[in-house]
Amino acid sequence: MQDKVVVVVGATGGIGSALTRKLASSGARLVLAARNSSALQDLATQLSVKSLLTVPTDITDRTSVNALMEQTTAQFGKIDALVNAAGAGILKPYNALEPADLEAMLDLNLKGSFYTCQAAAEFMQRQKSGHICNVVGILGKHSMAMAAAYSASKFGVVGFSKCMAEELKRFGVKFTLFYFGGVDSPFWDNIQLKVDRKKMLSTETAANAIFYALQAEPQAVPMEINIQPDSHLFF
Repeated sequence: MQDKVVVVVGATGGIGSALTRKLASSGARLVLAARNSSALQDLATQLSVKSLLTVPTDITDRTSVNALMEQTTAQFGKIDALVNAAGAGILKPYNALEPADLEAMLDLNLKGSFYTCQAAAEFMQRQKSGHICNVVGILGKHSMAMAAAYSASKFGVVGFSKCMAEELKRFGVKFTLFYFGGVDSPFWDNIQLKVDRKKMLSTETAANAIFYALQAEPQAVPMEINIQPDSHLFF
């Protein structure tokens, strides 16, 4: 990863921050994006990395996303990889979901991921190389009670990612989708659902999987990575 330019969206989250620390020690040039500018600065001060750019970004706003990619290329001249690790969850019975709940899931999880992929892919297509990693989660592949709005947003990410992968493969741009089971991260802090976080995957495990995919040889495409806690069924 030496000198590779990696944009991490959701850098201050559980998976994002674990991955950022791993990339920092690999010699990558990092661009960290998240909504909370003070949290971004706190994370940046913890890292020992020569080339680092922090860009407060609202991924639900296409203009903000475009600015992120433009600042990245202005400083580093390229984008080797994009990691979409931002997201939020609302888990409620289908008949308790408010319109605002559905809109929030679609705006952040689906539209936000689409905007970042779309903006990064424009630069990657021109440079004829790039790697987009979308952290989908297992609920983008399998259904679960009380996850109607969340799964709708995540199934959508899978759909557009596969379509974009078909369009961009001739330009050397590859996609990897990550279907992690429950990950013990701040995602669960505000979820009103009884879960045993001690049985979940660690953020380090998730970060290791993404780091592995980012290091794949140019001709190798790790298309999907599915990692589940041992308490889960075989999917």
